[in-house]
Amino acid sequence: MIGAVPIAMERRAYTGGAAEKVSRSVPLEVPIAIETNGIAYAVMMATPLDVADFVTGFLLSEGIATASEIGLIDCHETGGAEWGTGLIARVNLPPHRLEPIMDRARRRLGDSSCGICGIESVEAALRPLPKLTRATLATPAAIGRAVAALNEHQPLGRETAATHAAAFCAEDGTVLHVREDVGRHNALDKLIGALALAGLNCSEGFIVMTSRCSYELVEKAVRAGTTLLVTISAPTDLAVRRAAAAGLALAVVARDDNMLWVTDNGL
Repeated sequence: MIGAVPIAMERRAYTGGAAEKVSRSVPLEVPIAIETNGIAYAVMMATPLDVADFVTGFLLSEGIATASEIGLIDCHETGGAEWGTGLIARVNLPPHRLEPIMDRARRRLGDSSCGICGIESVEAALRPLPKLTRATLATPAAIGRAVAALNEHQPLGRETAATHAAAFCAEDGTVLHVREDVGRHNALDKLIGALALAGLNCSEGFIVMTSRCSYELVEKAVRAGTTLLVTISAPTDLAVRRAAAAGLALAVVARDDNMLWVTDNGL
């Protein structure tokens, strides 16, 4: 499937005058149903690019399986209803993963890209995160290089101006891998999946996101093992507190010439 489609529009000035006919690319957003061992687990709204990366990263972020347990991901188009087609992504996991999958699927009433809807309790939503054992070695200059270079690695974003990007960068600021999606959580899941499939260690670099710093992104970054999360917008208080508890460094409101390094952990 493609990542964007052209849409006919009219440019209209606030002050009036003739409308100008234009064509603008917009990103695709389709339902992707994830099935594990034949069990429907989640339906996520996402851009249908790098689907294997997305499913891998989603399963890792959910704690459903390890990278070595995720086999071949089989994707098929489905639907054909009024709102278009979607995708079904099927993957088989080892037998010992079956009961937790069935248990969570029974309790999961709904899903969103944040992975929080349907969780059965506040305690489950805020379960303890693993503690990172390594501090970031990235300097402000390295972070600045990564932020400045990110735009050139976002072809879908440049085409549509409507997608998020998640980038994995070496500690010197070199952008190594980027994934894009209409959802910021999806973009990060895609990136985590791509790194896992490539056998790369997330602790040996940092992640840059074109979004605010939400607690869900913090949790995904910590579980992936990265030591620094950089976002172009501000964090929530829960994101700050969860990052501090896990030892994840945060650099936020990252711009061309400066950033904000979070020092108040709020605890």
